Amino acid sequence: MKAALYYARNDIRVEEFPNPKPGPEDVILKVDYCGICGTDLEEYRHGPILIPVDAPNPLTGVMAPLVLGHEFIGEVVEVGSRVTKYKVGDRLAPDVLLYCGECYWCKRHQVTMCDQMAALGLSGHGGLAQYCKAPVAMCIKVPDALRSDHAALAEPLAVAVRAVRKGRVQLGDVVAIFGGGTIGLLALQVARHAGAAAVYLVEPDPFRRKLALQLGAAGAIDPREGGAVEQLMAITCIGADVVIEATGVPTVVPQAIEATRKSGRVVLVGLPTGPSSFNFLSVVTTEKEIIGSLSHVYDEDFWAAVRMLADGRIEVDALISDRITLDDLIPRGLERLGQGRADVLKILVMPNA
Repeated sequence: MKAALYYARNDIRVEEFPNPKPGPEDVILKVDYCGICGTDLEEYRHGPILIPVDAPNPLTGVMAPLVLGHEFIGEVVEVGSRVTKYKVGDRLAPDVLLYCGECYWCKRHQVTMCDQMAALGLSGHGGLAQYCKAPVAMCIKVPDALRSDHAALAEPLAVAVRAVRKGRVQLGDVVAIFGGGTIGLLALQVARHAGAAAVYLVEPDPFRRKLALQLGAAGAIDPREGGAVEQLMAITCIGADVVIEATGVPTVVPQAIEATRKSGRVVLVGLPTGPSSFNFLSVVTTEKEIIGSLSHVYDEDFWAAVRMLADGRIEVDALISDRITLDDLIPRGLERLGQGRADVLKILVMPNA
Protein backbone atom coordinates (compact mmCIF):
# COMPACT_ATOMS: atom_id res chain seq x y z
CA MET A 1 0.00 0.00 0.00
CA LYS A 2 0.94 3.66 -0.28
CA ALA A 3 1.67 5.48 3.01
CA ALA A 4 3.23 8.67 4.40
CA LEU A 5 6.22 7.63 6.51
CA TYR A 6 8.04 9.83 9.00
CA TYR A 7 11.80 9.20 8.93
CA ALA A 8 13.18 12.35 10.55
CA ARG A 9 12.74 16.11 10.74
CA ASN A 10 11.88 17.45 7.28
CA ASP A 11 11.92 13.88 5.98
CA ILE A 12 8.46 12.47 5.30
CA ARG A 13 8.17 10.14 2.34
CA VAL A 14 5.11 8.88 0.50
CA GLU A 15 6.10 5.38 -0.52
CA GLU A 16 5.11 1.73 -0.56
CA PHE A 17 4.67 0.05 2.83
CA PRO A 18 3.43 -3.45 3.77
CA ASN A 19 -0.32 -3.83 4.22
CA PRO A 20 -1.29 -4.24 7.90
CA LYS A 21 -2.53 -7.58 9.21
CA PRO A 22 -5.15 -7.72 11.99
CA GLY A 23 -4.53 -9.19 15.40
CA PRO A 24 -7.40 -11.06 17.08
CA GLU A 25 -9.03 -7.85 18.37
CA ASP A 26 -8.14 -5.51 15.51
CA VAL A 27 -9.88 -4.23 12.41
CA ILE A 28 -8.29 -3.19 9.14
CA LEU A 29 -9.70 0.06 7.78
CA LYS A 30 -9.53 1.31 4.23
CA VAL A 31 -8.93 4.98 5.00
CA ASP A 32 -11.39 7.41 3.44
CA TYR A 33 -10.07 10.69 4.89
CA CYS A 34 -7.28 11.66 7.26
CA GLY A 35 -6.82 15.18 8.58
CA ILE A 36 -3.45 16.88 8.93
CA CYS A 37 -2.96 18.08 12.50
CA GLY A 38 -0.74 20.84 13.83
CA THR A 39 1.10 18.09 15.70
CA ASP A 40 2.00 16.50 12.36
CA LEU A 41 3.38 19.83 11.20
CA GLU A 42 5.42 20.21 14.40
CA GLU A 43 6.90 16.73 13.94
CA TYR A 44 7.74 17.59 10.32
CA ARG A 45 9.29 20.97 11.07
CA HIS A 46 10.76 20.51 14.57
CA GLY A 47 10.56 16.81 15.45
CA PRO A 48 10.99 14.18 16.48
CA ILE A 49 8.93 15.23 19.50
CA LEU A 50 6.56 12.34 20.21
CA ILE A 51 7.62 9.97 17.43
CA PRO A 52 10.06 7.27 18.65
CA VAL A 53 13.22 7.23 16.55
CA ASP A 54 15.90 5.64 18.77
CA ALA A 55 13.91 2.72 20.21
CA PRO A 56 10.47 1.20 19.62
CA ASN A 57 7.56 2.53 21.64
CA PRO A 58 7.10 0.07 24.52
CA LEU A 59 3.35 -0.20 24.00
CA THR A 60 3.25 -0.49 20.19
CA GLY A 61 6.69 -1.86 19.38
CA VAL A 62 6.91 0.68 16.56
CA MET A 63 9.56 3.28 15.77
CA ALA A 64 10.39 5.46 12.76
CA PRO A 65 9.90 5.07 9.87
CA LEU A 66 6.32 5.40 11.11
CA VAL A 67 3.05 6.01 9.29
CA LEU A 68 1.64 9.41 10.31
CA GLY A 69 -2.01 10.43 10.73
CA HIS A 70 -4.29 10.40 13.77
CA GLU A 71 -7.47 12.08 12.50
CA PHE A 72 -9.08 9.54 10.23
CA ILE A 73 -12.09 7.48 9.28
CA GLY A 74 -12.27 4.32 7.23
CA GLU A 75 -14.32 1.36 6.10
CA VAL A 76 -13.73 -2.07 7.61
CA VAL A 77 -12.21 -4.46 5.08
CA GLU A 78 -11.01 -7.17 7.47
CA VAL A 79 -11.65 -8.12 11.11
CA GLY A 80 -9.65 -10.08 13.67
CA SER A 81 -10.68 -13.54 14.82
CA ARG A 82 -12.28 -12.28 18.05
CA VAL A 83 -14.04 -9.21 16.61
CA THR A 84 -17.85 -9.47 16.75
CA LYS A 85 -18.84 -5.85 17.32
CA TYR A 86 -18.19 -4.67 13.76
CA LYS A 87 -18.24 -6.23 10.32
CA VAL A 88 -16.80 -5.66 6.88
CA GLY A 89 -18.39 -2.57 5.33
CA ASP A 90 -18.91 -0.65 8.59
CA ARG A 91 -17.46 2.85 8.72
CA LEU A 92 -15.44 3.47 11.87
CA ALA A 93 -13.67 6.45 13.43
CA PRO A 94 -10.82 5.42 15.75
CA ASP A 95 -10.16 7.38 18.92
CA VAL A 96 -6.43 6.59 18.29
CA LEU A 97 -5.30 6.66 21.95
CA LEU A 98 -3.56 3.50 23.12
CA TYR A 99 -3.12 2.70 26.81
CA CYS A 100 -1.95 -0.20 28.95
CA GLY A 101 -5.22 -0.86 30.81
CA GLU A 102 -3.34 -1.95 33.93
CA CYS A 103 -1.84 1.15 35.54
CA TYR A 104 -3.36 3.28 38.30
CA TRP A 105 -4.73 5.79 35.79
CA CYS A 106 -6.26 3.27 33.40
CA LYS A 107 -8.05 1.53 36.27
CA ARG A 108 -9.61 4.89 37.18
CA HIS A 109 -10.68 5.37 33.53
CA GLN A 110 -8.25 8.28 33.20
CA VAL A 111 -6.66 6.78 30.11
CA THR A 112 -5.15 10.09 28.95
CA MET A 113 -2.91 9.86 32.02
CA CYS A 114 -1.69 6.32 31.28
CA ASP A 115 2.01 5.99 32.05
CA GLN A 116 2.51 4.26 28.69
CA MET A 117 0.03 6.26 26.63
CA ALA A 118 0.62 6.10 22.90
CA ALA A 119 -1.33 7.08 19.79
CA LEU A 120 -1.79 5.83 16.27
CA GLY A 121 0.01 8.15 13.89
CA LEU A 122 2.53 9.30 16.51
CA SER A 123 3.79 6.18 18.26
CA GLY A 124 2.02 3.53 16.20
CA HIS A 125 1.24 3.35 12.49
CA GLY A 126 -1.60 5.73 11.64
CA GLY A 127 -4.08 6.76 8.99
CA LEU A 128 -2.05 8.61 6.36
CA ALA A 129 -2.06 5.40 4.39
CA GLN A 130 -4.43 3.44 2.23
CA TYR A 131 -5.03 0.98 5.08
CA CYS A 132 -4.64 1.13 8.85
CA LYS A 133 -4.89 -1.40 11.68
CA ALA A 134 -6.86 -0.22 14.72
CA PRO A 135 -7.81 -1.97 17.96
CA VAL A 136 -11.56 -2.56 17.90
CA ALA A 137 -11.93 -1.13 21.43
CA MET A 138 -10.99 2.37 20.26
CA CYS A 139 -13.39 2.49 17.30
CA ILE A 140 -16.75 4.25 17.14
CA LYS A 141 -19.24 3.36 14.40
CA VAL A 142 -20.07 6.28 12.13
CA PRO A 143 -23.83 6.78 11.62
CA ASP A 144 -25.04 6.39 8.04
CA ALA A 145 -26.15 10.02 7.83
CA LEU A 146 -22.69 11.37 8.67
CA ARG A 147 -20.45 12.19 5.71
CA SER A 148 -17.01 10.63 5.85
CA ASP A 149 -15.17 13.94 5.36
CA HIS A 150 -17.10 15.41 8.28
CA ALA A 151 -16.45 12.33 10.41
CA ALA A 152 -12.72 12.83 9.90
CA LEU A 153 -13.00 15.84 12.22
CA ALA A 154 -14.24 13.70 15.11
CA GLU A 155 -10.76 13.59 16.66
CA PRO A 156 -10.14 17.36 16.86
CA LEU A 157 -13.77 17.85 17.88
CA ALA A 158 -13.24 15.37 20.72
CA VAL A 159 -10.34 17.55 21.92
CA ALA A 160 -12.72 20.53 22.01
CA VAL A 161 -15.43 18.48 23.73
CA ARG A 162 -13.01 17.48 26.48
CA ALA A 163 -11.84 21.08 26.97
CA VAL A 164 -15.43 22.31 27.39
CA ARG A 165 -16.21 19.37 29.66
CA LYS A 166 -13.15 20.05 31.80
CA GLY A 167 -14.17 23.70 32.05
CA ARG A 168 -17.59 22.63 33.37
CA VAL A 169 -19.40 25.08 31.12
CA GLN A 170 -22.92 25.55 32.46
CA LEU A 171 -26.18 27.04 31.25
CA GLY A 172 -25.83 30.82 31.12
CA ASP A 173 -22.02 30.97 31.34
CA VAL A 174 -19.98 33.55 29.46
CA VAL A 175 -17.08 31.82 27.71
CA ALA A 176 -14.01 33.35 26.10
CA ILE A 177 -11.80 31.40 23.72
CA PHE A 178 -8.28 32.50 22.84
CA GLY A 179 -7.33 31.25 19.38
CA GLY A 180 -9.38 30.84 16.23
CA GLY A 181 -7.75 27.71 14.84
CA THR A 182 -9.61 24.44 14.32
CA ILE A 183 -9.75 23.57 18.03
CA GLY A 184 -10.82 27.06 19.05
CA LEU A 185 -13.59 27.24 16.46
CA LEU A 186 -14.84 23.78 17.40
CA ALA A 187 -14.74 24.65 21.13
CA LEU A 188 -16.79 27.76 20.32
CA GLN A 189 -19.57 25.59 18.92
CA VAL A 190 -19.37 22.96 21.66
CA ALA A 191 -19.58 25.65 24.37
CA ARG A 192 -22.72 27.09 22.78
CA HIS A 193 -24.34 23.65 22.74
CA ALA A 194 -23.27 23.11 26.35
CA GLY A 195 -25.44 26.07 27.33
CA ALA A 196 -23.12 29.09 27.24
CA ALA A 197 -25.11 32.33 27.03
CA ALA A 198 -22.34 34.01 25.04
CA VAL A 199 -19.01 32.90 23.58
CA TYR A 200 -16.36 35.44 22.60
CA LEU A 201 -13.38 34.58 20.42
CA VAL A 202 -10.03 36.37 20.74
CA GLU A 203 -8.16 36.14 17.46
CA PRO A 204 -5.96 38.66 15.57
CA ASP A 205 -6.84 37.47 12.07
CA PRO A 206 -9.94 39.04 10.45
CA PHE A 207 -10.77 35.93 8.38
CA ARG A 208 -11.01 33.77 11.48
CA ARG A 209 -12.89 36.42 13.45
CA LYS A 210 -15.46 36.63 10.66
CA LEU A 211 -15.75 32.84 10.59
CA ALA A 212 -16.27 32.78 14.37
CA LEU A 213 -19.21 35.17 14.05
CA GLN A 214 -20.71 32.97 11.35
CA LEU A 215 -20.38 29.99 13.71
CA GLY A 216 -22.30 31.75 16.47
CA ALA A 217 -19.80 33.79 18.47
CA ALA A 218 -21.38 36.70 20.37
CA GLY A 219 -18.31 38.75 19.51
CA ALA A 220 -14.87 38.40 17.93
CA ILE A 221 -12.11 40.42 19.54
CA ASP A 222 -8.94 41.67 17.87
CA PRO A 223 -6.32 41.61 20.66
CA ARG A 224 -4.28 44.25 18.84
CA GLU A 225 -6.97 46.87 19.37
CA GLY A 226 -6.78 47.87 23.02
CA GLY A 227 -5.80 44.48 24.45
CA ALA A 228 -7.84 41.31 24.75
CA VAL A 229 -8.22 41.44 28.53
CA GLU A 230 -9.36 45.06 28.52
CA GLN A 231 -11.93 44.40 25.78
CA LEU A 232 -13.31 41.32 27.53
CA MET A 233 -13.56 43.21 30.80
CA ALA A 234 -15.42 46.03 29.08
CA ILE A 235 -17.93 43.53 27.70
CA THR A 236 -18.37 41.30 30.75
CA CYS A 237 -17.57 43.75 33.59
CA ILE A 238 -16.18 40.92 35.77
CA GLY A 239 -14.46 38.64 33.26
CA ALA A 240 -15.51 35.39 31.62
CA ASP A 241 -16.86 32.46 33.64
CA VAL A 242 -14.75 30.06 31.60
CA VAL A 243 -11.75 30.83 29.40
CA ILE A 244 -10.35 28.26 26.97
CA GLU A 245 -6.78 28.91 25.86
CA ALA A 246 -6.35 27.22 22.47
CA THR A 247 -3.27 28.94 21.04
CA GLY A 248 -0.43 27.37 23.02
CA VAL A 249 1.40 30.70 22.74
CA PRO A 250 3.27 31.31 26.03
CA THR A 251 2.50 35.03 26.14
CA VAL A 252 -1.23 34.39 25.71
CA VAL A 253 -1.61 32.10 28.74
CA PRO A 254 -1.28 34.93 31.33
CA GLN A 255 -3.85 36.95 29.37
CA ALA A 256 -6.30 34.05 29.47
CA ILE A 257 -5.89 33.78 33.24
CA GLU A 258 -6.32 37.53 33.69
CA ALA A 259 -9.48 37.56 31.55
CA THR A 260 -11.18 35.02 33.83
CA ARG A 261 -13.53 36.26 36.55
CA LYS A 262 -12.91 35.61 40.22
CA SER A 263 -13.57 31.94 41.02
CA GLY A 264 -13.71 31.27 37.29
CA ARG A 265 -12.03 28.50 35.34
CA VAL A 266 -9.21 28.58 32.78
CA VAL A 267 -8.76 25.54 30.54
CA LEU A 268 -5.37 25.18 28.86
CA VAL A 269 -5.78 23.03 25.76
CA GLY A 270 -3.25 24.63 23.40
CA LEU A 271 0.11 22.84 23.43
CA PRO A 272 2.71 25.34 24.69
CA THR A 273 5.63 26.18 22.45
CA GLY A 274 7.75 27.35 25.39
CA PRO A 275 7.68 28.35 29.08
CA SER A 276 5.28 30.93 30.45
CA SER A 277 4.88 32.80 33.72
CA PHE A 278 2.09 34.52 35.61
CA ASN A 279 1.39 36.01 39.00
CA PHE A 280 0.42 33.14 41.31
CA LEU A 281 -0.77 35.63 43.94
CA SER A 282 -3.50 36.86 41.61
CA VAL A 283 -4.70 33.28 41.15
CA VAL A 284 -4.69 32.50 44.85
CA THR A 285 -6.45 35.68 45.94
CA THR A 286 -9.18 35.32 43.30
CA GLU A 287 -9.56 31.52 43.67
CA LYS A 288 -9.34 30.89 39.95
CA GLU A 289 -8.97 27.33 38.70
CA ILE A 290 -6.32 26.51 36.10
CA ILE A 291 -7.17 23.24 34.35
CA GLY A 292 -5.17 21.24 31.85
CA SER A 293 -7.01 19.37 29.11
CA LEU A 294 -5.25 16.66 27.10
CA SER A 295 -6.64 14.74 24.15
CA HIS A 296 -9.89 12.80 24.76
CA VAL A 297 -11.43 9.66 26.26
CA TYR A 298 -12.96 7.24 23.75
CA ASP A 299 -16.34 6.57 25.40
CA GLU A 300 -16.85 10.10 26.70
CA ASP A 301 -15.42 12.83 24.49
CA PHE A 302 -14.89 10.90 21.24
CA TRP A 303 -18.28 9.22 21.34
CA ALA A 304 -19.93 12.60 21.99
CA ALA A 305 -17.99 14.18 19.10
CA VAL A 306 -19.25 11.58 16.61
CA ARG A 307 -22.83 12.02 17.80
CA MET A 308 -22.65 15.83 17.62
CA LEU A 309 -21.35 15.63 14.07
CA ALA A 310 -24.03 13.10 13.11
CA ASP A 311 -26.95 15.21 14.27
CA GLY A 312 -25.64 18.37 12.63
CA ARG A 313 -24.95 20.38 15.76
CA ILE A 314 -21.39 21.14 14.69
CA GLU A 315 -20.56 22.96 11.45
CA VAL A 316 -17.34 21.61 9.96
CA ASP A 317 -17.63 22.34 6.23
CA ALA A 318 -16.39 25.88 6.86
CA LEU A 319 -13.31 24.48 8.60
CA ILE A 320 -12.26 22.16 5.76
CA SER A 321 -9.85 24.15 3.62
CA ASP A 322 -8.95 21.46 1.09
CA ARG A 323 -9.15 17.77 0.21
CA ILE A 324 -5.94 16.43 -1.31
CA THR A 325 -4.35 13.15 -2.39
CA LEU A 326 -1.61 11.41 -0.45
CA ASP A 327 0.93 12.36 -3.13
CA ASP A 328 0.18 16.03 -2.40
CA LEU A 329 0.76 15.68 1.36
CA ILE A 330 3.98 17.71 1.41
CA PRO A 331 3.40 20.53 -1.13
CA ARG A 332 -0.33 21.09 -0.70
CA GLY A 333 -0.60 19.86 2.88
CA LEU A 334 2.28 20.29 5.32
CA GLU A 335 4.08 23.07 3.46
CA ARG A 336 0.86 24.99 2.97
CA LEU A 337 -0.06 24.66 6.64
CA GLY A 338 3.44 25.75 7.55
CA GLN A 339 2.94 29.06 5.78
CA GLY A 340 0.62 30.09 8.61
CA ARG A 341 -2.15 31.33 6.35
CA ALA A 342 -5.24 32.20 8.39
CA ASP A 343 -7.61 30.92 5.71
CA VAL A 344 -6.10 27.41 5.91
CA LEU A 345 -7.59 25.42 8.76
CA LYS A 346 -8.16 21.69 8.22
CA ILE A 347 -6.71 19.91 5.20
CA LEU A 348 -8.03 16.41 4.59
CA VAL A 349 -6.03 13.74 2.78
CA MET A 350 -7.72 11.04 0.69
CA PRO A 351 -5.21 8.14 0.69
CA ASN A 352 -7.22 6.01 -1.72
CA ALA A 353 -8.04 8.75 -4.22
